[in-house]
Amino acid sequence: MIRSMTGFGEASVEHEGAHYFLELRSLNNKYFKAVIRLPEQLQGLEAELEARLRRKLTRGAVTLIAKASDYSEATAFDVNHHALDRYVQQLHNSKSVNNGDISMDVSSLLNLPGVLQPPANEEEVLARAREAFSGLLDKACEKLVEMREREGKATLEELLSQHEVISKRLAVVAERAPTVVDEYQERLRTRIEKMLADAGVPTDPGDLVREVAVYAEKSDIAEEVARLSAHLDQFKDLITAKDSRPIGRTLDFLAQEMLREANTIASKSNDAEIARETVEIKGAIDRIKEQVQNVE
Repeated sequence: MIRSMTGFGEASVEHEGAHYFLELRSLNNKYFKAVIRLPEQLQGLEAELEARLRRKLTRGAVTLIAKASDYSEATAFDVNHHALDRYVQQLHNSKSVNNGDISMDVSSLLNLPGVLQPPANEEEVLARAREAFSGLLDKACEKLVEMREREGKATLEELLSQHEVISKRLAVVAERAPTVVDEYQERLRTRIEKMLADAGVPTDPGDLVREVAVYAEKSDIAEEVARLSAHLDQFKDLITAKDSRPIGRTLDFLAQEMLREANTIASKSNDAEIARETVEIKGAIDRIKEQVQNVE
């Protein structure tokens, strides 16, 4: 099954007084690459979320954005009263405070180092977030894969269209190829007979046969046509398969091999009609190469 590497998926949930949100975006990439963006207090989940992503997606540059808004009392920072009392005592002993030059402000006091301490149940907060994001990741991945599959259907239609173009052009080349040598032999015989007749020298059939044999050997494209045809059959089998295994890299390699055979056909054949058909074949292969860059 053809799947694109471009996709989007999101999911959110309210859980025990907290709101969790997760978003996935994926773009083309030769390999799997993940960028995880988490709130600072949830950075410990990065490795787990990336590993979970790798099990579900095989290719593409995937960006995961997770947000958490916890309104429960479990997230409240603790006030270190000993540190706060120490700061207040020192300020009372300060001449600047007693002279009224500076005043004590509660918000400023709370921002002093050591006054506010992270909640003692930080591990509990992380565990709750882990449970929530695990479910959200599964849902977001499902949506992303659905979008990839929808785009993959459009890509499949384009690939099948280009496959048909190549098949038809290649059939013309295969039909035309055997007649090229016969036509060359006839042109060569006519040219030699005329030249020898003008010079009054009899024609040697053996020389003509040797020349035609050399030309036939150099311009024989039967092997290249057969290989390109085999590549086309494999290409169609891959893109129409019903399983969900990734085939993007295989398709890219096949496209390179098809272009190699087409180039060889173009270089070996001196026939104008075959040259025209080969140009169309190479153009279709280039369009295939462009499309498969976005196939997972």
